[in-house]
Amino acid sequence: MFKVQIQPKWTLHAADGRPLPPKLIDLLLGVHATGSLAAACRDLDLSYRYAWGLLQSSRALFGTPLLRMTRGRGARLTALGERLVWAEQRIAARLAPTLDSLASEVEVELQRALTAQAAPQRLHAAHGFAVETLRRFLDEAGTPVDLKYRSPGEALSALRSGDCDLAGVHLPIGEFEREILALYADRIDPLNDRVLHLATRRIGLVVAAGNPKRIRVLADLLREDVRFIHRQPGSGARLLLERMLARQGHSIREVRGCGIDELTHAAVAAYVASGMADAGFGLETPARRYGLDFVPIASEHYFFLVRAESLATPGLAEMLAILRSERFRHELGLLPGYDADRCGTVQDLYEAFPTARAVFG
Repeated sequence: MFKVQIQPKWTLHAADGRPLPPKLIDLLLGVHATGSLAAACRDLDLSYRYAWGLLQSSRALFGTPLLRMTRGRGARLTALGERLVWAEQRIAARLAPTLDSLASEVEVELQRALTAQAAPQRLHAAHGFAVETLRRFLDEAGTPVDLKYRSPGEALSALRSGDCDLAGVHLPIGEFEREILALYADRIDPLNDRVLHLATRRIGLVVAAGNPKRIRVLADLLREDVRFIHRQPGSGARLLLERMLARQGHSIREVRGCGIDELTHAAVAAYVASGMADAGFGLETPARRYGLDFVPIASEHYFFLVRAESLATPGLAEMLAILRSERFRHELGLLPGYDADRCGTVQDLYEAFPTARAVFG
């Protein structure tokens, strides 16, 4: 099986046409992560002399340094260096899910042209770190999958129309479960659909390191000094936040946004990490990866909805074997905020969610 990788790349040119030196962004990312130029050089397999030459070339390009050496304290990026790192992180966070979906489509078409292999499992799911882990395990096993990142509502519509085999959905645990489930009721067949559990995960407020604005509860998002980065309308996180605010007598329109909507949890965390927003509503995993603080607000079930007759297909059997393996469950449990206790468990809708009978009768 061929593996297609599409990586987001960007460059910057000076007025005279000179581009950023090659490997400069990678070097800055390394210094940002380690706080040491020497450590970044080791990680990238660059000589210290070559790295210093990159920094000198970039200083000539910008007219200002990107890094400052501190005796006994390693290296520290300047404000411009931090902005270049932020640009790389935000571009990757914004584009990676789209490019992953496109790569999956290309893989499937190449495989169809080269072999008589059965059609792959078609998975439509909201972007998340458990799904990324599953995709990696499927690739390692040589199990083809046609993965498209979609909102839960879009994924369920695709399941009903026959355009996908598994629809990724997440529901809050507790008081909002029934309300969110009811939003999707017209796209669920409670008698013939089955719930394939993936993980539970924590969702909450993603805030700057040290939480300098002291943002601790949802009501803090209404303060005039708090800039908030929104998810796109229709996303599961946006739907939950809207209803949680409404329960407290507020509208999401009262939250001071940044003028744009981000498409993934990683992009929200990257935006907060850049200093352009004080808070976002998202998962714990990207908050920790970007060195941010996280205030837990709720937990969610993340699962796949599948038609009962699909469970017997060979492709889904292979996926179930991975989900139930100790190695996969262990790696899933290593993700901050994730719990894999029910991973691979199959239930009908009424077994999985106590509120389903109130929604479907």
